[in-house]
Amino acid sequence: MTTSTKRKPLTRYRGIVSRRSGAKTVRVEMNYLTRHPKYGKILKRRTVAHVHDPDNQAKEGDWVEIVKCRPFSKTKMWRLLRIVESEEVK
Repeated sequence: MTTSTKRKPLTRYRGIVSRRSGAKTVRVEMNYLTRHPKYGKILKRRTVAHVHDPDNQAKEGDWVEIVKCRPFSKTKMWRLLRIVESEEVK
């Protein structure tokens, strides 16, 4: 009797490319708002992720969609899923 287990769908995150960090790597910032636990003030926070970009297609200022994956290096544990919106060069 064979049993097939379904994998959980990947959680997608959106962020903006803040820096190209060498070949096949970009740095993505994911900004969010949170409330201070005691005083209630709205605070801006960000999470920085080093993302694997195998085709070097993401540029600075692009909105991208990323997912978690196996570690590529010490800090790179994300991969680029798609470019949502491209920043036009002016």
